[in-house]
Amino acid sequence: MWVAYALMSALFAALTSILAKIGIEGVDSNVATAIRTVVVLIMAWGIVFIGGRQGEVIGIGQKSWLFLLLSGCATGLSWLFYYKALQIGEASKVVPVDKFSVVISMALAFAILGERVGAKSVTGGLLIAAGTLIIAL
Repeated sequence: MWVAYALMSALFAALTSILAKIGIEGVDSNVATAIRTVVVLIMAWGIVFIGGRQGEVIGIGQKSWLFLLLSGCATGLSWLFYYKALQIGEASKVVPVDKFSVVISMALAFAILGERVGAKSVTGGLLIAAGTLIIAL
């Protein structure tokens, strides 16, 4: 089931890039990011309330709060840099370079989370890295 969710994520991430490139024309990238963030905020909390999960916020532990807040900061910085790159670069080049985050995430998952390093993962990561370099140069 996780593959279906991941594929939907990829589809909407692709739409995000194209829609943002069209919408950001003539708009400051930071303003565009702020607008996008408000929409995401409303949608996310709407889903929480529709699902009746708002009461679960109270039970979140300190460690989870810390890492969720740090993750939110990383997301915000990622979006700010992404929108600036998208504003001044071509989407067909910015998006693949942005997706180099896949390789970085894999390396961090191996190093920090202790996930298993396999031949398929290493080969896939190297191919993504090579593709990123080809597109970026």
